[in-house]
Amino acid sequence: MTRRALLHGGTLLVPPPQLRLPRRPRRVAMLSVHTSPLHQPGTGDAGGMNVYIVELARRLAAIGIEVEIFTRATSAALPPSVELAPGVLVRHVAAGPYEGMAKEDLPAQLCAFTHGVTQAWAGRHPGHYDLVHSHYWLSGQVGRLTAERWGVPLVHAMHTMAKVKNASLAEGDTPEPAHRVLGETQVARAADRLIANTEKEAQELLRHYDADTDRVSVVHPGVNLERFRPDASGIEAGRAAARTRLGLPQHALIPLFAGRIQPLKAPDVLLRAVARLLEERPQLRERIVVPVVGGPSGTGLARPEGLQKLAACLGISDVVLFRPPVGQDRLADWYRAASVLVMPSHSESFGLVAVEAQACGTPVIAAEVGGLPVAVQDGVSGVLVPGHDPVDYARALLRFADDPTLSARMGEAAARHARSFGWDTAAAATADVYTAAMRESRQAC
Repeated sequence: MTRRALLHGGTLLVPPPQLRLPRRPRRVAMLSVHTSPLHQPGTGDAGGMNVYIVELARRLAAIGIEVEIFTRATSAALPPSVELAPGVLVRHVAAGPYEGMAKEDLPAQLCAFTHGVTQAWAGRHPGHYDLVHSHYWLSGQVGRLTAERWGVPLVHAMHTMAKVKNASLAEGDTPEPAHRVLGETQVARAADRLIANTEKEAQELLRHYDADTDRVSVVHPGVNLERFRPDASGIEAGRAAARTRLGLPQHALIPLFAGRIQPLKAPDVLLRAVARLLEERPQLRERIVVPVVGGPSGTGLARPEGLQKLAACLGISDVVLFRPPVGQDRLADWYRAASVLVMPSHSESFGLVAVEAQACGTPVIAAEVGGLPVAVQDGVSGVLVPGHDPVDYARALLRFADDPTLSARMGEAAARHARSFGWDTAAAATADVYTAAMRESRQAC
């Protein structure tokens, strides 16, 4: 039986809800309040979540699910809407001052944002959106109101959680506020489905927010395997070519940090590890370059020059190379050029940067936290380090310094491992979550 009504003896028969085959949504309203998918990752609050939303929306559109992304307007010059890709529209909502607004001040603008979203919907016919998919707790607050008003299911992705972050703060970092914990708890209760990046994140939702097991689905994020891939000439030849393009020495040990510069991401751990490494092996100073690619973000904005000052204090300014955030294609070159990516984060829901680097054929040294044990195969595609002691990271770096072939060997395994994280797979799994939420919503009516 199909979902189409059947004619029998001139009478229109509609199959009962329990017999109708579920369908995928035709159109999804996606919410990203605090950061726009059009923003450059690595700047301000733009990071892995931006990449996640852009790539997921593109792939959903490719399988026939239109996506309209609502985000806060940050400039008066922005048009009301921008086509990001065929089937993907970004809508700018006026809510609060365009510029100079910190993420911490956004809760006061949620009413204005919700009003803007509902105004955009007001001119549409009922059922224009089949579902709301919100990202991060601020969007979840808007999502639970709009989904209820429109009579459609709410699917929510936390991306990061206050209770998890507060349990593993960097020394001196600012805890997430109580109102965020409350907001996340409300969203966890209201959502028809919660999408977790890993099984560990799913368990954290159950433990910290008392989420319903039946409403939590695990969907691994993907990676753009067309953009992030080894050079066609091979990993070693590709590394040499990338180093030439970036003006880096060919035979150097290059441990790369790429991401937002804030205490949560712990770039200071890498610098301290390099200082320790050079104390033990001073001869390495002639052949080590440490690129830090990214911009201050979050609590790191309070001390934008803090990392440069730390490098000077440690006596390693001559080997550290600070570079601003770059576009995705240029970032792929930085990955290919590196001997190893170092990711000593205090908390990561997944660790998209780690998978991107591996997809380019570069191994990873990462903290054994959050989703990083899923993103990195310890001893195969990289090295997982328990804790954040710079001595342990220096020891891991020493392995790459002492064995020049290790980077290429692990890089081959890293590229194979990353191929299992395609966005097509992630989009198909997300569409299945949407379908289940819609089916259960109909049954509840």
